[in-house]
Amino acid sequence: MSLPQRPLEEPYRSRAVPPGTARYWSWLFSARESRDSLLGVYALLAEWRALMDPGTESGVAHLKIAWWREEMDRLAAGSPLHPIGRYLAELPRTRVADLAPLSETVEAAARQIAGAPLERGADLEAHSGALHARPLIVAARLASDRSIERQAGTLDSVAALGAAQYLADAIADYRREARCGRVVFPVEELLAAGIEDADLTAADPPPRLQSYLDELRRRAAQLFAAAADALPRADRPQLRHVLVLAALGAKDLRGRADSRELNHRLRALYLAWRTARRAARGEQ
Repeated sequence: MSLPQRPLEEPYRSRAVPPGTARYWSWLFSARESRDSLLGVYALLAEWRALMDPGTESGVAHLKIAWWREEMDRLAAGSPLHPIGRYLAELPRTRVADLAPLSETVEAAARQIAGAPLERGADLEAHSGALHARPLIVAARLASDRSIERQAGTLDSVAALGAAQYLADAIADYRREARCGRVVFPVEELLAAGIEDADLTAADPPPRLQSYLDELRRRAAQLFAAAADALPRADRPQLRHVLVLAALGAKDLRGRADSRELNHRLRALYLAWRTARRAARGEQ
């Protein structure tokens, strides 16, 4: 008889799924067999996201992300030290699942912390995939022995979601990133649009930058829609959290609101519940 899964310790649990956020709703309405692995992966991402935040002192972020690089090696070897790593190590499928994509996520986070820019638009898919998509693939592998790669379209769905999430975050945070010397948009696209460094730090975006941001919003909206459309019917019940993230991401693109505001939270709750319920039935 197997022992029950040990709960994830605080404060890592609350940082993984802050109430009222898209991550929280996607986890709350995820398939029962996916919740433990999803919580653990979200907890890792929350720690790494905090290190990538422009408000984190650069030297501290570099030291901690290097430590996390070693921790992912320890997790793969079955001997993690961090409470999140130990939580993941106790999941039933951790010893047989391929965890290598998590190391790719750490490397992508390290590049962003170092301020390494995306040179071309073509680089965005690989970078966003490492930061956002591949961790979801690991969570799916940890949740079930049913291969996520088996259904045509599933990987396309997760990749589209990752790219959309990266663009949405970049649109929201580009100014803070630019003020600490980081450029989150592909350099070739900025040059083609005639956007200067000063434009990225301006309190109000000049017309050429605003036009570029509007185009990125359209691209992100298309990617969120593509993520929802591409997910095969057979994978919708298990990966319903992907559809919830896509639905809430598209909603937030139309106007980011304070997640603490009651009306916003109620609308997000209803949208997440409705999306998950349809996905559980395998519906489009």
